[in-house]
Amino acid sequence: MDTSSAVKVFESLSSGIRLDIYRLLVKAGPAGLVAGEIGTELGVPPTNLSFHLKALTQSQLLSVTQEGRFLRYRAQLALMHELVTYLTAECCSGHPELCAETCQPVGSHACLATES
Repeated sequence: MDTSSAVKVFESLSSGIRLDIYRLLVKAGPAGLVAGEIGTELGVPPTNLSFHLKALTQSQLLSVTQEGRFLRYRAQLALMHELVTYLTAECCSGHPELCAETCQPVGSHACLATES
């Protein structure tokens, strides 16, 4: 991943609705959800939802497949993994294993540097 690609992904997620959509589809796993299910779950009207799904699909954070008259969306976890790898590639001067000791869990999903 390069800087331009990373910026494109971050821009795509800069909307609260889009972030909620992505997180919902991550939770749904490989089965994904059809657009109507996403809209119902998040309380987003179809026209508004369509706009946000298009943006997420264009940034390649979501894939979409046609199923009859429905569109099924899935989170592209490989792209998010690539983004995280890009962001942390230079951790501790290229030795991320050294940084593990300087991080402590915050909640169940994040890490903050501890003070020495």
